[in-house]
Amino acid sequence: MERTAVPVDADDDRIDAVLNRFMAMPTRVFIVHVNRFFAPRFFRRARSAGMMSEDYAWIVTDGVGSVVDALSPDEFNAMEGVVSLRPYVKMTDEVRNFSARFRARLRRVSPSADVYAHDPTILMLWSYDTVWAIATAAEAAGVSSPGFQTPQQSLALTDLGRLGVSATGEALLKAVRETTFRGLAGNFTLVDGQLQPPAYEVVNVIGKGARPVGFWTPEAGISQALDANAAKGLKPSVIWPGDATSPPRGWVVSANGHKLRVAVPVKGGFKEFVNVAGDATTGAYNITGYCIEVFDAVMSKMPYPVSYEYVPIPNSSDSYDRFVSLLPEQKADIVVGDVTITASRMANVDFSMPFTDSGWSMVVSVRRETSTSMWIFLQPLTTSLWLASLAFFCFTGFVVWAIEHRINPEFRGTPWQQFGLIFYFAFSTLVFSHKEKLESNLSRFVVIIWVFVVLILTSSYTASLTSMLTVQKLQPTVTDVRELQRSGAYIGYQDGSFIKDSLRRIGFDEAKMRNLSTVEEYADALSRGPANGGVAAVFDEIPYLKLFLSRYCDGYSMVGPVYKTDGFGFVFPLGSPLTPDVSRAVLTLAESEEMAQIEKKWFGEPGACPSQGGSAAVGSSNLSFRSFGGLFLITGVVSGLMLLIYLATFVYRERGEVRAAEEGGSGSSSVRRLRAWLRHFDHKDLKCPTFKTWNEESIRDGSQTRRWVDDTVRNCGGGGGGVNSAVPAGDEEAISMSPFSISAGSEMINAGSSPASEIETSFEQRMQEAPHSAEMTHSVENGDT
Repeated sequence: MERTAVPVDADDDRIDAVLNRFMAMPTRVFIVHVNRFFAPRFFRRARSAGMMSEDYAWIVTDGVGSVVDALSPDEFNAMEGVVSLRPYVKMTDEVRNFSARFRARLRRVSPSADVYAHDPTILMLWSYDTVWAIATAAEAAGVSSPGFQTPQQSLALTDLGRLGVSATGEALLKAVRETTFRGLAGNFTLVDGQLQPPAYEVVNVIGKGARPVGFWTPEAGISQALDANAAKGLKPSVIWPGDATSPPRGWVVSANGHKLRVAVPVKGGFKEFVNVAGDATTGAYNITGYCIEVFDAVMSKMPYPVSYEYVPIPNSSDSYDRFVSLLPEQKADIVVGDVTITASRMANVDFSMPFTDSGWSMVVSVRRETSTSMWIFLQPLTTSLWLASLAFFCFTGFVVWAIEHRINPEFRGTPWQQFGLIFYFAFSTLVFSHKEKLESNLSRFVVIIWVFVVLILTSSYTASLTSMLTVQKLQPTVTDVRELQRSGAYIGYQDGSFIKDSLRRIGFDEAKMRNLSTVEEYADALSRGPANGGVAAVFDEIPYLKLFLSRYCDGYSMVGPVYKTDGFGFVFPLGSPLTPDVSRAVLTLAESEEMAQIEKKWFGEPGACPSQGGSAAVGSSNLSFRSFGGLFLITGVVSGLMLLIYLATFVYRERGEVRAAEEGGSGSSSVRRLRAWLRHFDHKDLKCPTFKTWNEESIRDGSQTRRWVDDTVRNCGGGGGGVNSAVPAGDEEAISMSPFSISAGSEMINAGSSPASEIETSFEQRMQEAPHSAEMTHSVENGDT
C-alpha cells in the first residue's frame, strides 16, 4: 500500500499534484486520514480534478467521521459519497434529553451562532462523560480540595516548573482508572488509560448529513446491524461518488484510458501456438494461434470490457525469461503466448490459471518389429505361468492316480509305468485325448475342473501366440531417461525453452544437447538418430509433443516419465487486479465446449493418431500368472480337497487290516505303521466291483485258474491295457508265468471280500503250481480258439 503525506498548510497546487499522481495509478480506492478542517478543502480539489466520480471510493477515518454532523452544507456537498467511521452512540432517552438541553443552552449563550444547531458530536459526549468520571472518582477518593503543594525551591526556568503538585493527584488518578459507569456515549471503561468504544458506526455522507449504513466490531467485522444474526457487509443503500449505487470495482484497467499493450512472441516454429504474420515496417500484423484465440475468448468472458492491442516482440523466442521481463520494465501490460509457469518467473510477475496440460516429457522414434525367434512359442506365457502350469499338471495327475490306483487296473503296473501314467494322463488333457476310464467320482470331479482350466489356458495361449506371429509391434528405441544418460547419446530440446536448464539439473551433459525450433526439425533429428547427426530423444512440454505427434503420426511415440510443470499461463505485473478475474475466466472457458473446439481447430481431433500413446502396440502381450491365479486357486483347492476326502475314507475303512498287518516286522512302530500303510495302499481294492471277478460258481466248478489267469491278463497285464483289451497268445503265457502275475493272483486269493479267500494255499505252493496253471491256461485258450 502506497502512502502519501500532505502538509496541513499545503496550498491547492500541492494538493492537485498529489491528486494527479493518484489519477495515474490504476487504483481507485483511497483512505484519507486528515483533520476535520483540512478534509473539506481536500475533497473540493478532488471534485475539481474529476475524482469524485464513478469508479472511485473514498474512505475517511474517524477524525472526520466523529464530527461529520458539525459540517456545513458546503462541506457536505464537497464530500458527498464519502464513507467514514465514527464511534457508535446509542440514541437513548438520556442522550436525547441532553442534546435538547445542550442546544437550548448554547442558543441562550450565543443566539447569533448556528454552529451548534445540530446534535452534540461524539467528542462532546465523551467530554461530558469524562467530566462525570472525574467527579465520580474525586468523590470516591475523598478529594475535597486540590491541595496543591508549591515546591520549596525550584530551579526551573519556566513557569511550568513552578506549578504546584496536587497532594491527592495519585489517588484521584487511580480512582479515575477504576471508574466504570454507563455514560451518554456508552460504557465508560479505560483500558491502559484509553477509552474503549464498543463498536464503530459506518456512515455515508450524502445530501446534508451522514446516513448510517453499517457497523464494525472486532468480533463480527462489518455487518448491517449490531446483531449476531445480522447480514454481513454494508447496506445496499450506500451512495458512492458519482451517485453510483453499486460498489466500485476499485481499479481500472488502464489509468490513462489507453489500450493495454499485450506482448506476443514472434516464433520461428510451432506457429500453431502463436503466429505473427505481417510487415514490421507498416505495423500491419495478423496475429493468430491457439494462445491468441484462447486469450480473446477469455477476455470476452470478463465481467467488464477490457481494451487491448497486440504488440509483437521480435526475437522473443530466444529467451522467454527476457520476454517475461518486459512487464517489470513496464514495456508491456500483459504477456500472451506459450509461456510456461515456473517458480523463478513468478518471483517477478503474476500468472493466471494455466490453460494447457502441464508437464514435460520426451518423444522418441519407434521401430517396427515382428518376432522371428525359434522360441517364440514360449513368449505368450511368462516364466512364472509356465512353472505354475507344469506344477499343476503334475499335481492333478498325481491326485487322479492316487484316487484311482487301488480301484482301477488302468492306473496300476510297475513303478515306471505308473510314473509315466501320471504325466501322460495330465498332459493328455491339453488336447483332451485322455482315454483312461475313471472309476471314482472324486477323480472325475477333479478332472472336470482341471479340463475347464486347461480350456481357458490353451485358448488364451493360442490367442496370444497368434497375435505375436501376425501383428507388428512398435518398439521404442529408448524407454528410459537413465538409459540416455548412460549411453551419452545426443538429445534435443526446443530453442529458448526452460527445458535446457531442467535437463542440466537432472544430469544431462550440455555438450550432448541440440536445440531445435520446428516440428520438422524434430522429425528430421529423430529419424537420423544420434549416429547420423540427429538425436535419440527430444524433450519438450506436453502441448508441443502432442502437436508434433499429431503432425507425425507414425514412427514416433511419447515415452518416459512426465516431469511436472504448471502449463501455459497469461502473464501480468505483480499485484495486477486483472489476474484473479482472468483466472476465473480461464476456468469458465476450460469447463465449456468452446475450449474443446479451439483445441480441435489448432491441434486436430485428440487421439486421432493410432500410434500416439500406443501403449498397446509398444507393450508386451505376455500372459502372467496373476491373470490366471483365480483358476489355479480353484483347481488346487478342489484337487486337494478330493485327495483329502479319499485319504480320510481310505484310512477309516482300512484301519483294521493295516493294524493287523503291522504287528509283524522289524523297526520302530512308526516305521512299521508307515510301511504297512504304503504296502496296503499299493494293493488292489478287491472290494471294488472292478476286481470282483471271482464268484462262488467258479470255485465250485473248478474253473478258478482259468478266471484268475483271464483277469490277470485282462486287468493287470503291465497296468497299461483296458478292461476289455485283447492280449496276444504268446504274451498270455509270459504274463501268467511272471512273478507279478502270481503275486497279483495271491492278492486276490488273500482278499477277504472274495470267495477265493477261502482257498488256503501258501505262497510256495502257488509258485510250484504256476507252471501247471500256465500250461492249463494255454491249453484252454487254444481250445477256445
